[in-house]
Amino acid sequence: MQNAVILINTEKGQVKAVAERLADVEGISEVYSTCGRYDLVAIARTRDFESLAELVTERLNAVDGIRDTETLNAMQVHSRHDLETMFSLGW
Repeated sequence: MQNAVILINTEKGQVKAVAERLADVEGISEVYSTCGRYDLVAIARTRDFESLAELVTERLNAVDGIRDTETLNAMQVHSRHDLETMFSLGW
């Protein structure tokens, strides 16, 4: 499984609309509106790196209202929680 944090800035006045569109995109498990440097943070969970690449380069580019993104690919999980169970995609 590939996990990534995607930091997103939207066009002016588009935060809520973009968040709602992103929530419907396959591979995006959560979307948070935030204060500070970025408007939104999306959590991506995909089967493999190729699926993540397709999500970031194709599906996100199709979402109207996104100005720019920065993708942080997760390398390791450091948690006391059983994240595999909590966020399992059922594969």
